[in-house]
Formats: sequence, structure tokens, C-alpha cells
Amino acid sequence: MTRNEFQAAATLAARAAVQAAPQLPHPLPHPLPHPPPGGAGRRVALISDHASPLAAPGSIDCGGQNVYVAQLARELARAGHLVDVFTRRDAPEQRPVVHWLENIRVIHVPAGPPRYVPKEQMLPHMDAFSRWVTRFARRQPAAYDIAHANFFMSGMVAQHLKAVLGLPFVITFHALGRVRRLAQGTADTFPIARMRIEAALMRAADRIIAECPQDRHDMERLYGAPLSRIAITPCGFSPDELWPVPMLDARARLGLDASRFVVLQLGRMVPRKGVDTVIQGVAMLRQRHGVDAQLLVVGGDAGAGQASGGIVLPGDGLELARLRSLAADLGIGAHVRFTGQQPRAVLRDYYGAANVFASTPWYEPFGITPVEAMACARPVVGSEVGGIKSTVNDSVTGFLVPSRDPAALADRLARLHRHPELARAMGEAGRRRACEHYTWRHVATQLSAIYADVLGATRPAAQPIVFPS
Repeated sequence: MTRNEFQAAATLAARAAVQAAPQLPHPLPHPLPHPPPGGAGRRVALISDHASPLAAPGSIDCGGQNVYVAQLARELARAGHLVDVFTRRDAPEQRPVVHWLENIRVIHVPAGPPRYVPKEQMLPHMDAFSRWVTRFARRQPAAYDIAHANFFMSGMVAQHLKAVLGLPFVITFHALGRVRRLAQGTADTFPIARMRIEAALMRAADRIIAECPQDRHDMERLYGAPLSRIAITPCGFSPDELWPVPMLDARARLGLDASRFVVLQLGRMVPRKGVDTVIQGVAMLRQRHGVDAQLLVVGGDAGAGQASGGIVLPGDGLELARLRSLAADLGIGAHVRFTGQQPRAVLRDYYGAANVFASTPWYEPFGITPVEAMACARPVVGSEVGGIKSTVNDSVTGFLVPSRDPAALADRLARLHRHPELARAMGEAGRRRACEHYTWRHVATQLSAIYADVLGATRPAAQPIVFPS
């Protein structure tokens, strides 16, 4: 079968799937209320094809984008907006509409099989996703004001809504195909069409949201995106969730030695996160610098999962096995604790128990965890890549090091061990920086202003459109 034949078959299959999908009542029960008077509230369609706000962070294909969508939806709702989050249904037991929090619904879109599908294989289902969301929007008692797409495939859905319903949209890419391909080479299994789709979306979107200056630079350099239509709005943290806790109290709750030098690494267990560099760096810290260091590796699932219906999920057991083997080979297996995935509610104890947070990816579009560590008043040693090189203020809130350079990491860790007063001052500076620039409320305020600017340019009459029933 040729590529064209394959694409045609995929499109036909996707259309057939959406036509066969169960139809929701018309109109849907318990619609969102009208926004409060005064014009401040908007109806926002937040599209996140593979990253549900209801998923557990750290699970397979679940990371920063899930946190971004969940926290942004919360803060937009608190500000008086009405938010529907559209994400793909990936389990048969998921309800079509979940009233998650006040003024927030999560809509599970029946596009493709109701089971886990790797995001690299979801592209053929986006036509079904787009058409279903369009039908859903038509059946609402009042129109959405704006769509905010997250990831390039969500952008395809938003572009369809704009073409059919005239709905303006903004897009946060979260990662760029050309940058990913440059960083990962043949390990990147997304279709080559991703780059072409991203370029088209940058021309079609009413505003492009870059998460950091490097993101904006890559859009301009690699895609020719006009700087006038790019706005920088970072990721953030929630002060209701993360704050400094006394180190000894946190260690007591986690069963950690009160006297050791503890390094924390937290995130998904995928090769590009550079967890192996942290393990190598801690081995050098112990062997070359004589520091009695312990490493906590938080995240991941040691075994492959089992989805409903008997579908085996890929999990990240292979990567964890590789990392455990590396620690053993380096002679520090007994000094590395792999905790697996942890609930969000206990993460502040892990951040608080650490002397230093280390994050050394060799590709990272933004990187939320360094900001979270700063919010917990811990110094950060991070790779000088992506968003990390803008969130971490080198020599003020931590240190920036080259990626894949465990010796440089070990050197900075040793310096912080020798100078605990420096580590404390960096942690306090990081806390101030996080609170000033990187709260989710601050992020949502910036995005609300962008929405208003887009709507002012695209709908000068500011009259809501009500679709006929």
C-alpha cells in the first residue's frame, strides 16, 4: 500500500468511526451556566488530544501537558471563565462528560478505539475527533468564544472549528516536531507530516503561545513564524499544592536519613529526560568528591500496565530496568531509591526532603519540575536546554550545566554540599522567583489577556453567537 493509499484508508476509517460513535443527548444534560455579567467570563474550549487533566502525572504519556491543562483550567474557572476540556476517550468506562470542578467539564471524545493509543499513532483519528467536537459545539446552548489547542494534533481540531464555526483559536505546542527530530533523530517516531502540520498551524492560529524564549526562537528560525503573532507565556506551579516544608520533617515522613546529602530527580522515565546523567553524576559525587549522597528517582511505573479489555500498555519498565542496571554497574545501586510514581499531594515532601533538585534532560520544551522545586525553596542544577535555561537563573537560583555532562553536574552538586549556606540562599531566591513569575494564576491571567486581545481583533462587535437548536 502506498503512503497516499494508507492516508486515504486512515481517513475513511476515522470518518466511519465517528459516524458509528454514540451520539450524546441534544442538548447535553447540565450545560455550563452562562458566564457572569460584565463580559469578563468567556466560554473556552480547551483541547488536549492525548493529555487528560484527569490522568495521573508520571504515568505513560502523562506529564507536563496534563499538569498544564489541569492547572490552567482550574485558574481560568476561578477567574470566571467556563471551560470545557476535550480529550480523547482512552478507556471504555469513561463517561462522555465529567463535571470535574465548578465551571469545568472534561469531555471524552470517541475518536479511535477506547483504549490507550500512543500519541505517535493518534494522527489518523484526528479527523474523527474534529468532526465530533464540531457536532458537540453546535449542540451547546451558547457558543464557545475561543479555543485553546494544546499540542499540534489538538491544533488540527481547533483549525477545523475555525473553518467550520468561525471560532478563533490560540495554540500551545508544548513541543515542536523539528526540534524533537533534531534532538532525538530516529528515536522520534512521529510521522514526518507533523512538521508540515505545525507550519500550517502557525499560519492559521490567531495567536501562538511560546512557553519560553527558546521556544519562540525555534518557531521563528525553524518554521518562519511571525514574531508579531507569538506571545511568551510560561508554565507554572500552584501555591496551594507546593510550598517549602522543613527538611527534617519531610525526611521523617519519607523514612530518609536526616544527615545524608539527598539529590532528587523527578519526572517521566524516558531517555530524553537524562536520568542516566543524574545517576552518573551522583556516582561521581560519591567517588570523586567523597560525598555520602543518596539519589531519589521519583516517577515511572516499574511494570507494564494492563488496560481494560486485556490491552497491555507499554509502560516504562524497560527504561527503569536500564537505569537500575546503570546504578548497579556504577556501584551505587544501594544509594539510589526508585520510588515509582507518587501522588501529587506528597510531592512537596520529596522536594522538601532534598538538598538539591537535579534535572538534566537533553531535550525539554519547558520543564515544569525545576519550577516546582524552586517553589519549594530548593536549588536546581539543570541542563542548559529549552525552558530550563530561562527558569533557572544561573548562579542565583541554582546552576546550569551542559546536557549529558555528569562531571559538570557532580562538580555543582559538590559545591552546594560544601556550601550549605549557598544552597539555602539559592533555594530562597528560587522561591521568590517562582512566586513572582511562575504561578498558574499568573499564567492564566496572561492567557486571559491574550484571549481578550484575540477576540477584540476577530469579533469587534463582541456579540455572542448562539447556534440554533
